[in-house]
Formats: sequence, structure tokens, C-alpha cells
Amino acid sequence: QVQLEESGGGSVQAGGSLTLSCAASGYTSPCMAWFRQPPGKEREGVAAIDRNRRSTYADSVKGRFTISRDNAKNTLLLQMNSLKPEDTGVYSCAVMCLGLPPLNPRNYRRWGQGTQVTVSS
Repeated sequence: QVQLEESGGGSVQAGGSLTLSCAASGYTSPCMAWFRQPPGKEREGVAAIDRNRRSTYADSVKGRFTISRDNAKNTLLLQMNSLKPEDTGVYSCAVMCLGLPPLNPRNYRRWGQGTQVTVSS
């Protein structure tokens, strides 16, 4: 059974940094991604990475966020720098992709519970 456990969320001021971690067990996924759901909005793709560590980023986070993976530990990371209030939301990791574009939420079959990130101005 696939299990995903996110950690690292919290509250920071604008300009601060956070690192999110997603530990996966029960399955080694060739593609992994981070999504977020801002308050009152739809879930949106943040960053994705494949088994060869090729990454894709949403335009809104390019240059500020870095996605990485540790294949030996089956762990996904998201380093978030220069955080803005609009980065606030529940961040979830996703695995088991279906061949759709990497930042499309329909591309993933398994999701973590999510971790809250709050950025204050």
C-alpha cells in the first residue's frame, strides 16, 4: 500500500524559507510532484520531477522553489525561498503518474494528506 507523509510546513513571514519533505513508502514512483491549494481556490501544480531528476515548475515559483528527490530514501523535497503571501496554501505531494503533463493533478493516483504553509506579509 502506498503511503505518503509530508512534513515541514509552517508559518513564515514574506521573504522567508521553508523546506517540505514527502516520505513515500510502498511504491517507488518514477514521477513525483508537489501541488498546493490556496484558500478558496483550486489545487494547482507547483513542481514535478521524474526519475532522471528532470524538473518542471509553475511560472509563479520559478527561481524561488527547488524540487529534488532522494531515490535511495524514496523522499521528495521542496525548498521554498523568497516566500510570498500568495504561496499560502496546503501543499501535497503526489505520485504514481499516468502520462499526462506533470503539473496536471489528474496525472497522479496517490496523494499525501498535505501540510499547511502560511506566509504573512
